Amino acid sequence: MKFSQPIPLAMGFLLQHAYAENFTQPLLWQDLADIDLIRVNDTYYYSASTMHFSPGAPILKSYDLVNWEYLSHSVPTLDFGVAAFNLDGGSAYNQGIYASSIRYHEASSIFYWIGCIQYIGKTYIYTAAAIEGPWEQASVISDHCFYDAGLLIDQDDIFYVAYSQWVPNGLDAQIKVAQLTSDLQVQQSQVVFNTTEEIGYIEGARFYKIDDTYYIWLTNPGVGRGQIVIKSTNGPFGNYSDWHRVTANSGTPVPGAGSPFQGALIDTPQGDWWYMAFVDRWPGGRFPVLAPITWDDDGWPNVVFTEENTWGSTYPYPLPHQDLGTVVKTDLFSGDTLGPQYEWNHDPDTTKWAVGDGLTLATATVTDDFFMARNTLTHRILGPASATTIELDISRMADGDHAGLVVFRYNAGSISILKSQDTTQVQMIDNIIMSPTDGWHTTSKGDVIESVQLASNSNNGSSTVWFRVWCDISSSPAYSNFSYSTDGTTFIEMGQTHTTLDGEVYFVGSRYGIFNYATEALGGSVTVKSFTIST
Repeated sequence: MKFSQPIPLAMGFLLQHAYAENFTQPLLWQDLADIDLIRVNDTYYYSASTMHFSPGAPILKSYDLVNWEYLSHSVPTLDFGVAAFNLDGGSAYNQGIYASSIRYHEASSIFYWIGCIQYIGKTYIYTAAAIEGPWEQASVISDHCFYDAGLLIDQDDIFYVAYSQWVPNGLDAQIKVAQLTSDLQVQQSQVVFNTTEEIGYIEGARFYKIDDTYYIWLTNPGVGRGQIVIKSTNGPFGNYSDWHRVTANSGTPVPGAGSPFQGALIDTPQGDWWYMAFVDRWPGGRFPVLAPITWDDDGWPNVVFTEENTWGSTYPYPLPHQDLGTVVKTDLFSGDTLGPQYEWNHDPDTTKWAVGDGLTLATATVTDDFFMARNTLTHRILGPASATTIELDISRMADGDHAGLVVFRYNAGSISILKSQDTTQVQMIDNIIMSPTDGWHTTSKGDVIESVQLASNSNNGSSTVWFRVWCDISSSPAYSNFSYSTDGTTFIEMGQTHTTLDGEVYFVGSRYGIFNYATEALGGSVTVKSFTIST
């Protein structure tokens, strides 16, 4: 990787290789935090955090750094030997995959993913010969938690990892660099930088070698101090004696959001540099934003601000505009696997679901607690506002089964079917809540706000019902409304407006979920015949 000379600016922020069309922030109105980026030839790949969702660490693809589509996942299952990831005797909410790193090794044509799994404190490395997968576990480093790891594959094919470590008072941090052996274990590790009172707490390491200089890209999270960079011209272990603030006054490129932080540096084939970070926009999540980078004469990077000295809400496209697939569509689940836009709430029971002719969800848990039910399939909410509609075949539900569509974070609201021997009820349930201060235990299993008995064969002569949730995540709190239909055309609103709790301590944004669990005994199932997102 090489950087060009400082780019002369015109009209405040026009870049030498920019294009006439502008993009607006955020790039994606979806919760995709803790960004890492790589470029392989003319294609860009984006990796993000997923916490307790499975599969983990989604990968997105782009040709212009602005338009992205879901491609695959680096971590196929949360098979870390911990029952909580299976919702077995406990849960792993807000744990799992935090900030991680993805890199491509040109000499071997192998992709690498590395991350420390919160909850167990071990570092895992996955590899794939193709970015689409299959991804396989290549190494476990049990004695080092590479927190917020940044992987660097040097020109001599030696692997280095930059990462942060809390010091005992919990307010400061050390930055360490580790060298890995050829079998991906730790050869040596040492502290290369101690934060200062002026900088504050730092994390979110990304590791680069540009020309003959090593850069560790860091963030001071969530307090408007933006991105920090340290550099060494004396090898990967330093001396990193100096530091530079990349975004001195980052501003708010997305109305109502916080300042951008914790992202990645990337170049274009033409030699331009860009910085992709995320903004907090709770409870919707953390959304990606993009800004150009220039370099000063001393080799320090700086974000190109607008004339108001803030991160821009719009910039010229870095590359020619290339549209890709969209999540605004109808999915009939007709393939042989789920699309990469979906993730399960914790690891699923793979014997209890199938696709091909719709998505069949057999009950996998006997419970009356939504947050402890396995095999809830989730999808990120598309902002700023969108509607999701599912068509649900309920003909094979068993007595006591509970199935439907939910909006959830650490509180939830849903519209659903509850099957009993004598009745089939449509219910709007609200106030389903986990405690953020008590290990994410369920404190409220919800209140039935409204209930309507469904005719045995419904109005369309089949055992099919449609559920719809309309959700606005552009405000705080976010809010959702629920409706149902027996013919797929006329929808009847139910219950009350659900508001989503917006505490930042829960690091995941609002999601849609499709669920089916038993309250009496396993054996029943539903089939999701279609899943539609519309704006």
